[in-house]
Amino acid sequence: MNLPRRTVLSATAAAGLGALLVAGSLYGPSFGDGPAPAEVAVRVDQVGYVRGESKRAYVMGPAAALAGARFTVVDAGGDVVTAGRPGPSTGRWNTAYPSVRTIDLSALDADGTYRVVMGGTASGRSPAFRVAGARELMTPLVRDNVRFLQAQRDGADVRPGAAGTRKQALRHGPSHLADRDAAVHAAPEYDEEGTELLDEGLNPTGERVDVSGGWFDAGDFLKFTGTTSYAVAELLLAERDLPDLEGLSAEATHGLTWLDRMWDEDSGTLYAQVGIGVGNEAVRTDHDVWRLPEADDRLDVPPGDPDHAIKHRPVFRAAEPGEPIGAALAGRVAAAFALAAQRAAGTDEEEARDWLEKAAAVYALADTDPDPGAAPLTAFPPTFYPEDSWQDDMEFAGAELALAARELGDEREAGWTDDAARWAGAYLDSDVRGTLGVADVSALAHVDLATALDGGRAHGTGAEELYEDLRRQLEDGVARAGHDPFRAGAVYDDFDAVPHTFGLVATARLYARATGDTRYAAFAGQQRGWALGANAWGTSFVIGAGEVYPHCPEHPLANLRGSHDGTGAILRGAVVNGPNAADKLEELNSFPTMKKCTAAPPQGDWSDFDGRGARYLDDVGAWQTVEPALDFTSTALLAFTLTTK
Repeated sequence: MNLPRRTVLSATAAAGLGALLVAGSLYGPSFGDGPAPAEVAVRVDQVGYVRGESKRAYVMGPAAALAGARFTVVDAGGDVVTAGRPGPSTGRWNTAYPSVRTIDLSALDADGTYRVVMGGTASGRSPAFRVAGARELMTPLVRDNVRFLQAQRDGADVRPGAAGTRKQALRHGPSHLADRDAAVHAAPEYDEEGTELLDEGLNPTGERVDVSGGWFDAGDFLKFTGTTSYAVAELLLAERDLPDLEGLSAEATHGLTWLDRMWDEDSGTLYAQVGIGVGNEAVRTDHDVWRLPEADDRLDVPPGDPDHAIKHRPVFRAAEPGEPIGAALAGRVAAAFALAAQRAAGTDEEEARDWLEKAAAVYALADTDPDPGAAPLTAFPPTFYPEDSWQDDMEFAGAELALAARELGDEREAGWTDDAARWAGAYLDSDVRGTLGVADVSALAHVDLATALDGGRAHGTGAEELYEDLRRQLEDGVARAGHDPFRAGAVYDDFDAVPHTFGLVATARLYARATGDTRYAAFAGQQRGWALGANAWGTSFVIGAGEVYPHCPEHPLANLRGSHDGTGAILRGAVVNGPNAADKLEELNSFPTMKKCTAAPPQGDWSDFDGRGARYLDDVGAWQTVEPALDFTSTALLAFTLTTK
């Protein structure tokens, strides 16, 4: 190990280094004939830490090695800036790395790029990380999230990256142009597990619509009203904080344009989905073929051909024309339209009123008296996006309608505020309360409803109850983090660990901004750090963020046209699922046209770091861990945006 040219020590570190210097080595004692230092793994937030915030890294390895370990922090020039010993054990991880200890970096507040280097009885070093201001660290991440959305664009208005730049978005051509004249079909029937289409074939209604454009949902080419409306709402909320960020407004508008096509105000019809992902022998689907998106337009498939639904993609209604629409979808779409009205209110009142009326019309059709026990309709099959509650979506819609009405001087403001409070009360009294993610938008709804109430109360609900529920959501995460060696607040042996983590970050920031209470600031930093590298696997779960990140996402465009070694175009800014239950990875996806791609961590194998029932794999077939998604990325984008201030 090379010694730095000089040492630059903080006052608090100077005393701690005395024993090391006496022993004759900056990084630890000379062992002579004694045992060599044990190799350990150091985990940091690879994007970096915000000046002034609590900063935690982790080191994992044998308990005996960590008991005698020391660490130094070196800057980009190799100079030591601070040093110390790891903190107490935070718990056991796995057999290979049985002990985890914290490394407190909170005193490190000077801007720069650093690494943690272990010494004494342990050997290892961290990836590089930065210390800088919040806006400086977070804004590039938001820009990269926007790049992912641009890569997900469907239709004629695609956005290829700037050629010759390392940060270019992945290129693909205009795609699914047949969506301009798509056939509407009757809702398909599925088995209970959603793994088989029970209908012999698809049943067209005779209606045709233009549903071109929008975004691909995930590592496929399906388009869903539910996930798109969620992403659009988060982009519009983010735009409040970063109104001048290049591309953010345009991407929100791109999503809105497609949502508008999915709503036929003349007939009162909301379309829920374009394309189909589960079929049978008579219906080949999007999930049966691995290809570039533009390849679908080159197919020559007559009706009756099993591949017909791949080029001529079916469109499915959320409900029959003019009939009540599932409240989860109706509320989410109405909220997105109402947020669009708020955005336009200061610059184009006519446009703002147009969006407000669209929002009001969708909201008025919401089915708020569903059959008992019926799950909210989100997609076909529903198992793609299961959801337990819809009251949070209606609260979200009512709050955003009220705020839009306030901006425009519309007399319906009071009624919508009252509605939102009623739905908030119903949600608070329910047993299906969750945390921020595509299946629960209550955190977004609560904050804006408190603004709409403006100190008042309705239906027994006011800001006090709304903020108490935000604390409930955060305390659930805090409780889980308290029992986790890496202080993870999300459940990482199930789906959506990473987006739920970013949801907790966003909720903590929203709560602090609304109340002035910063008690969850350190927790938010821990969760952001976990998703960006301070986890057992030592990887960031945002592509392109940090030194170690997914290189083999389960995504056709990235696999067939991207760079697997990170030196060329990558799916930059995409957020993946992250670790999942080990038994869910027993079977990986495989297609004849899929390029093999497996990326190993810098040390060992990914399996070396699996623990507590969770597994992670960076392999193109591992959709369970490295498939990116629209809602994953928009939640991270909102979390990063809220952290800029």
